[in-house]
Amino acid sequence: MLRIHSVAIQCCRSVAVIAREVARHDGDLARQLRRAMASVALNISEGSGSQGRNRNARYFNALGSANEVSTALEVALAFGYMTDVDAELAARLEQIQGTLHRVLRP
Repeated sequence: MLRIHSVAIQCCRSVAVIAREVARHDGDLARQLRRAMASVALNISEGSGSQGRNRNARYFNALGSANEVSTALEVALAFGYMTDVDAELAARLEQIQGTLHRVLRP
């Protein structure tokens, strides 16, 4: 299992708190944020148990979902649903994205 799996779980905890706040303003965005973050952790786990193209496909899905989480946080910020993005969460998401980029590099 990639070490970033535990980082993804930590991000799930942080995103859960943020999603509760976002849900007060926009339930759809909060649900999408939670789904995307869950997808990161789940696809990392699934990819770790796969081989070849299936493994890469799961890691690509995890990377896409991590990008979606980052953008959903930016959208929530732009809409005024939150005042800032937690720096620690942003750093963890960047760590996940960077690791997945390195793993998927040909």
